Parts: sequence; C-alpha cells; structure tokens
Amino acid sequence: MKTRRADRLVDMTHYLLEHPRVLVSLNFFAERYETAKSSISEDLAIVRRVFKSRGTGDLKTYPGAAGGVYYTPMMGQVEAADFVNSVCEAVSDESRVLPGGYVYLSDLLGDPAVLRQTGRLLTTEYVGQEIDAVMTAATKGIPLAQAVASELNVPFVIVRDDAKVTEGSMISVNYLTGSSKRVEKMALSKRSLRSGAKVLIVDDFMKAGGTIQGMQTLVREFGGTVVGTAVFAEGRSNVRLIEDFTSLLHVETSPETKTQIKVTPGNFDTRIYQEKA
Repeated sequence: MKTRRADRLVDMTHYLLEHPRVLVSLNFFAERYETAKSSISEDLAIVRRVFKSRGTGDLKTYPGAAGGVYYTPMMGQVEAADFVNSVCEAVSDESRVLPGGYVYLSDLLGDPAVLRQTGRLLTTEYVGQEIDAVMTAATKGIPLAQAVASELNVPFVIVRDDAKVTEGSMISVNYLTGSSKRVEKMALSKRSLRSGAKVLIVDDFMKAGGTIQGMQTLVREFGGTVVGTAVFAEGRSNVRLIEDFTSLLHVETSPETKTQIKVTPGNFDTRIYQEKA
C-alpha cells in the first residue's frame, strides 16, 4: 500500500541515520514506499534541508542509474563547542584524579549519549575520506571506537597486549611507553584487518602517546595506512611521541597536590572546523 508522506519522511530519516556512508538508490525507497521517484526526490530535499539546518549531517544525491542518496554524519561547530564545554565541566572534578595523573573517564565513556555525540564529532573530520576500520587498544578505548565506527559504518578492531587462543594467528609489535621507556607488546589477529586497510586510530586518553605509536606501527605491519588519530582526552606530558592527532579535551593535573585538575577544550575546533574553513 502506498505510504503517506509523513510516514515516509519518518521512516526514510530513520533508515538514513541507521545506514551512514552508504549509497542508497532512489529505486530502493521507491519500492519500499510504493511511490514515484519524483516524490522520493522531494522527500529527500526536505530531509536534506532539516539535516543541514540542524547540523545533523550532509545528504548528497547522485544522479544516474548507479546513483542514489548518501548520508554523512556531521556535527556543527556551535553544537560541538557546546558539547565539549559540557564534558569539560563534568570532568573538572578533583575526585576524578587518579594516581599517576590519570583521570577517571569510564562513566562518561559508558554513557550512550556522550558516546553518540563523540562519534558524530570525531567523524566530522573525515567527511569524504575513505576509512576501512577503526582501531583501538583494549580495554577503555573500546566504547569510543565502537561509537566512532558506528558513525563511519565500518568495523572496529581491538589491539590486545597478549595473544588469545580464540583470536587465531596474531601479528605483534614491541613499542616503547612514554616517559617510563618500558618495552611493551601489542598484538592483533591476522583476521581482524585486511592488508592495505585505511585505519583511523582512536583512544580514550593520551599522555606521551606510546600506545598510539605502537598501534601506528601495527597498522604498517599489516601494510595499512593510518588516516588519522583521535583521542577523547589528552594529558600533559614532558615527552610527546605523537604530534598529529585530534583531541576533545585537554586535561592537566597538578603534580604537587595530585588532586587539582584543569580541563579545557582540546584542539578539535582547529583540526575539524578552522582547518576546513
């Protein structure tokens, strides 16, 4: 039975949000709603206008038999600033400071609303770029990697510090941690990542960047390319092994009191919005 426009708009919007970065043919929607393609095009124009005005994402239509509509999640600059400022306020609590200058973030990285917003924000930097997988290190970065991978509509892979029987054959690398200069090991199943993959690396917290540098080395061992690196929060470090990265938060803890904390927005505004302007 032919679908009413209001019903089409709701279902179409839901479908596009659930299938980001996928080219969907107009024929698919026409058959789904038993409606002429001309009407579908008009509906998509409405969805595109709302997405643009709300900063939800970019909706492009490609003509021709092989064409269709392609939705890319995005977050506008104002919304991004409001979101990051709210997270900064939540993190600016001295009770979050842990031994070693680390900061407790697990509650935020377990909050679905925070993860969804973070995923949209970080994927905004990679509009139009080809990404095959998101990589993170076990265990705290897993929810973040899943959120970003969901918005990019690609798999995420988890690098571990030990081999698991259930993972099959592994490729492993040794890497140096930051200031302590300890040699650590990380490994990834050969089945997890195809050769030559384009990989986005994400992590929850970065100080010197040793773990991220190890993951970059691991990607190269697979013959892949690192297209970018993003972290939820960066901390102060006398040694910085990684310079090219995007962060949402910059966190500093007092080495004297061990409890004072200062949280400011990271470099996301420059990296995502100003450099693209």
